[in-house]
Amino acid sequence: MLYSLHELAYHSATPFRIGAQMARQFWSSPFNPAADTALARTAWASAELFESVTRRYGKPAWGLETVTVADRPVRTTEQVVWSSPWCRLVRFARHVGDLKRAGKPTAAPAVLIVAPLSGHYATLLRGTVEAFLQDHDVYVTDWVNARQVPMLEGRFDFFDYIDHVRTMLGVIGPRAHVVGVCQPGPPVLAACALMAEDEDPNRPASMTFMGSPIDARLSPTATNQLAEEKPFTWFSSNMIHTVPWPYPGFGRRVYPGFVQLYSFMSMNEERHVDAHQEYFQHLVNGDGDGAQKHEEFYNEYLSVLDLTEEFYLQTIDIVFQQHLLPRGLLEHRGRKVDLTKIADIGLMTVEGAKDDISGVGQTQAAHGLCSGLPDDRRTLYVHPEVGHYGVFNGRRFRDDIYPRVRDFIARNEAICAVPERPAAAA
Repeated sequence: MLYSLHELAYHSATPFRIGAQMARQFWSSPFNPAADTALARTAWASAELFESVTRRYGKPAWGLETVTVADRPVRTTEQVVWSSPWCRLVRFARHVGDLKRAGKPTAAPAVLIVAPLSGHYATLLRGTVEAFLQDHDVYVTDWVNARQVPMLEGRFDFFDYIDHVRTMLGVIGPRAHVVGVCQPGPPVLAACALMAEDEDPNRPASMTFMGSPIDARLSPTATNQLAEEKPFTWFSSNMIHTVPWPYPGFGRRVYPGFVQLYSFMSMNEERHVDAHQEYFQHLVNGDGDGAQKHEEFYNEYLSVLDLTEEFYLQTIDIVFQQHLLPRGLLEHRGRKVDLTKIADIGLMTVEGAKDDISGVGQTQAAHGLCSGLPDDRRTLYVHPEVGHYGVFNGRRFRDDIYPRVRDFIARNEAICAVPERPAAAA
């Protein structure tokens, strides 16, 4: 019912959005003699703000047709190299000629960036992908909005997620490097353990976890405490809703993206209110740079996707309530996930001292759990100044965190003697 009411509210506001768009055009028209007055700028800014907070934000484009490598522009080609109803494996192939002009090798370590499936699209990692493209052959998991998947495609749960990670590493080939950002930490670590135990030739050469709830019992945040305080039945009764018609996933039970978005925004309500007030003033004052920064952030932040009921509830149960992975109790398809079997996959953990989503200690717990890994294959880094988002994006990520991850991957690439890969597009 909540999903249908949400859709009704959106469509009911359509006439008002159209009116706001007309007002915006009227007050900004060069043929309007009052366009440069304070009244006109205020009216235009009001219409712009109303339209921006009531519109529907679809999946953003990657916008990575060109990236900067060694201060030179390098073109990239977005390629879908594998897909399922639930995910596309996207490769950003770099142009050979541009790499040569930039003085960079045309082959590079292959990196699979596993994007979080927790409400936002994979494009939230645009800055992460852009940084890795400087030195790597980059693949990223582009998860599909559950409301777009017909019921005939069946379920997608926590264990299907693990299987997807294994399959995608197999598609990339032997000894790639995997980077799990936030939510993917537990299932990616489980997939690596299974591949290590099987001596799978496609197991990664290294794994990097950034702000991940490997052991959510440590340094619990407000998010962790909510998951522990509420009984499991509360989540199934209050957070799961049915996709309405006319979406392709009509009838599917999901954790809606808008519920996740409202939950996150309520945690920092004053900050978001202040940001929109500042945005209004930027518009009134004609501060294009300030308004553009606001729009770029919220165009991404307000774009959300739905999660399947089974994946969301199993994540609550396995990761945040029973803590099965750090307790050594997780089983995958009837088989125990044994993290001690990881012996030749480098491990790096990255945390932010100001992270209010995954507290300090939750990610680095992976080091104690992977007891079979030699000390010289481990790297632990806690940035003293960043919060959750800053762990994988922004200036400090580019300047402080990414260079450490790059060097860690290079060391493990050398240790594993990975064959040269064709990492560029023609």
